[in-house]
Amino acid sequence: MKPNQLDLFSQSEINTIPSNKPPVLTMDVAALSKWKMRIFSHQQRIKKTQPVKQESLFALSPAVVFCESPKHVDPDIIDPFTLKPSPLSFYRLPTDSPGQACLYFVMDMATDLLLYIGETCKSNKRWKGTHDCKRYIEKYLDLHYKYELNTAVNIAFWWDAPEKTRPRQDLELALIQKWKPPFNKENWQYWGQPFG
Repeated sequence: MKPNQLDLFSQSEINTIPSNKPPVLTMDVAALSKWKMRIFSHQQRIKKTQPVKQESLFALSPAVVFCESPKHVDPDIIDPFTLKPSPLSFYRLPTDSPGQACLYFVMDMATDLLLYIGETCKSNKRWKGTHDCKRYIEKYLDLHYKYELNTAVNIAFWWDAPEKTRPRQDLELALIQKWKPPFNKENWQYWGQPFG
């Protein structure tokens, strides 16, 4: 059965929507907790699972080993939960440069949830303007405040990202597919889009 956005809400909530108005649905606290637990369970499983190492039947020559991808673009060595968190307002700090290439991870440290993964070539500029994730975070926080649930949404940076755009985007996509953060559109099929 294909997931449906309405699956995030109870039948009684859906029945209370007037038919002449567009639906404005808010998850109840039980649905929010269940949604977070599903994501948490997946991400904890990923943290505990060691990546499968491909063994070679043949010894590789030094020339072949040299041509392999550098270790720093291996998505299996990047654990967002071990990175130093920064406040979401980091981009408001004065700076004299546009920043550098990096991957960034938006996390709710109160519940160990990875919410979003992004990439940029200018770390100090990316969040200054419009960013869909900022809206999702605002709605996420509002719902938690409504139910008096603890949150600690921060951002962390991985500075060893490739300078070239395509390899950096490929690494971002591999991490999105691995961790399945709910605010990345690639994962809405798994978690729905309750904050979009």
